[in-house]
Amino acid sequence: METISIDIETYSGNDLNKCGVYKYVQHPDFDILLFGYAVDGGEVHVVDLAAGEEIPEEIVASLSDEDVTKWAFNSNFERICLSEWLRRNHPEHFSSYSVEGDSVGEYLDPRGWKCSMIWSAYMGLPLSLAGVGAVLGLEEQKLKEGKDLIRYFCVPCKPTKSNGGRTRNLPEHDPEKWNLFKFYNRRDVEVEQSIQKKLHNFTVPDFVWEEFWLDQEINDRGILLDLTLVRNAIALDEISKDKLSDAMKDITELENPNSVAQMKQWLSDQGVEAESLGKKDVAKMIADEDIDEDVTEALRLRQQLAKSSVKKYQAMQTAVCNDGRARGMFQFYGANRSGRWAGRIIQLQNLPQNHMDDLEQARGLVRNGDYEALSMLYDSVPNVLSELIRTAFVAGDGNKFCVADFSAIEARVLSWLAGEQWRTDVFVNNGDIYCASASAMFGVPVEKHGQNAELRQKGKIAELALGYGGSVGALKSMGAIEMGLTEEELQPLVDSWRSANPNIVRFWWDVDRAVKKAVKQREPSELKGIRFECRSGMLFITLPSGRRLAYVKPRMGENRFGGESVTYEGVGGTKKWERIESYGPKFVENIVQAISRDILCYAMRTLSHCRICAHVHDELIIEIRKDASLAAICEQMGRTPPWAEDLVLRADGYETQFYKKD
Repeated sequence: METISIDIETYSGNDLNKCGVYKYVQHPDFDILLFGYAVDGGEVHVVDLAAGEEIPEEIVASLSDEDVTKWAFNSNFERICLSEWLRRNHPEHFSSYSVEGDSVGEYLDPRGWKCSMIWSAYMGLPLSLAGVGAVLGLEEQKLKEGKDLIRYFCVPCKPTKSNGGRTRNLPEHDPEKWNLFKFYNRRDVEVEQSIQKKLHNFTVPDFVWEEFWLDQEINDRGILLDLTLVRNAIALDEISKDKLSDAMKDITELENPNSVAQMKQWLSDQGVEAESLGKKDVAKMIADEDIDEDVTEALRLRQQLAKSSVKKYQAMQTAVCNDGRARGMFQFYGANRSGRWAGRIIQLQNLPQNHMDDLEQARGLVRNGDYEALSMLYDSVPNVLSELIRTAFVAGDGNKFCVADFSAIEARVLSWLAGEQWRTDVFVNNGDIYCASASAMFGVPVEKHGQNAELRQKGKIAELALGYGGSVGALKSMGAIEMGLTEEELQPLVDSWRSANPNIVRFWWDVDRAVKKAVKQREPSELKGIRFECRSGMLFITLPSGRRLAYVKPRMGENRFGGESVTYEGVGGTKKWERIESYGPKFVENIVQAISRDILCYAMRTLSHCRICAHVHDELIIEIRKDASLAAICEQMGRTPPWAEDLVLRADGYETQFYKKD
């Protein structure tokens, strides 16, 4: 026995979509109903555990045997569910990979597992079994009835007169549906096997599986939550909403001041016509000096009421495991055009920033549930709660967080690839790229807190908006107008940045030509250590690390300006599988972000002896004993990978007991 393909159907009183699999399996009612499997690509067997059937002893033993590779589509689900099931039912066959003091002890070692969803994502395919089957045109397709069957057997049901008041549907309540459910389970294993067969010529490199296993370890470890802070933040938010709502009612005399229709009518009665009550529109109205004071105050109150600071705290409360840690926050290869992670459940990737000077004091007041002090010391309780969200993540007793991140990683990678030497010199000398960019654009010295400092902001917005072919529209979407720039300034800003960075501009179109050559002429080419080639209906871009980016069914098309462009199939802006148009600068963005991701992975593997408990964009959060050296961690994180010679990297960090934006 070398491999087993597995698919399971489960039941739990916890909502999987809201809490994630780690909390899902901790419910007392959690159980595995069906266990579908196939050994070494052979016949599929379905074990009806709900009917008392038993999984063969050798299959049970193989679940913790690293020498037997277990395959599943989204194998994290199967591995975590089977970890819990083994510990409850066959503890003699359960073994973890934990060491003393770590928090992964309840889970099977991920090194014995591989995931066909990750394989699919590596090939630029969807992250759903049905989606992959459809795109690959498999003979075996996932059954569409699956969602209904899962809703019937796998989650609690509402008690009604017709179902006798029961809260769970069992096989005997609908034998016909149960037989279909068993067929559904079998089909999922068959589809998973078919995916492997279809993709067998395009294997995932071993080093990517190593990255996946490290990702699984980080998800297993989780990150500790300060539940006192979380509970009191939710309670204080309720108090705040009630008081804000009462204050709005006093001003507007509306029955429901949260109602958009009622509020618009009230504003109209005050002589203010509002097409929208969106965040930006309300801010503009507040800034209007001609508006009545009561109207301005009502809008300010509405702005505070609209702040959704409490949702993150609620997500934390829903997801937290029995030991106080939140797990499963990261989806490996969630962004399959770059291979970067996507956030799950609490979504650490989009936490609000904190800018308060007295963060610790405010945090203490919230932990103590002191609404009176909060409302007296701060203008907006919702704003305080929003800024404190990060601080709910804490280091355990005797430990600290070392938080380290790369400085301007994408700007460094882009400069390195394009050979824009003046920019690399800035990084070598630990300079400020925004000041240097402004200086190159306007031909004068720019210092952050010195001469021509006002130009730094223009350099910053240009750096953030224009590196991947962006123009006036990109500057606007980055908030250029809100920052005080005028419409007339935008195009000259674009022109100045491009003049200052001719090698980057040239690199965009060199990449454009290389991609078109691969797609049109089916001829491979290399550029700056990056290989472009088309084969088997795929465009592959091989990065310096050896990892590939894959684009499905590339072909030449026409862009919206009537020019020639490359198109391919993927998940687009509509979140559906569709044909996507691309061009040189966009491919450069994919490449730069993908290489930045590979550098982060290299750092994660370098620091894998430390306990990485989370990562956000280009930042690592490490929970480590208090005498550990932050400087040593930053030095190791900033090491250049062997495949990126001459790339200048730098990692900076800070120590803290709770997570924050330093």
